[in-house]
Amino acid sequence: MVSVGVSALGRTDLRVVDAGVKINGQHYRDVLLTQNLLPDIRQYSDYYNFQQDGAPAHSARDTVQLLTWDFITPSLWPPNSPDLNPVDYRVWGVLQERVYRENIRTLDELRQRITEEWERMDQRIINNAAVKQWRQRLCACVSANGGHFEHLL
Repeated sequence: MVSVGVSALGRTDLRVVDAGVKINGQHYRDVLLTQNLLPDIRQYSDYYNFQQDGAPAHSARDTVQLLTWDFITPSLWPPNSPDLNPVDYRVWGVLQERVYRENIRTLDELRQRITEEWERMDQRIINNAAVKQWRQRLCACVSANGGHFEHLL
């Protein structure tokens, strides 16, 4: 599993979870959030909206309590909505295109390529291809009453 955060102000380092590590609520909070993503995010701003999906580790009571500041709570987040997450609707696709330009033979090579391409990705791509579209996508989702909205874009 790979985890990142993006905003118009910058992006987090790419975090790769080792194979076999179980991503439960405790590991998500204590390692991915507390040790990695939140310190990375805070280097850009003290104000941000934290968005995640409904995965059990994300919606666990202790995780929600940890994220008491500007956080879109699980009860307000539309179900099945990867099309509202800039990483999901655009950034992963751009990264995937770059990573798989050449054949990859091993897991170590894949990890290396993902890391290299993430470091090479220009912030303007994240801003133009993903972040600037978020508000438009959110409005379309509201217009569709939380349903499918790609046809409205």
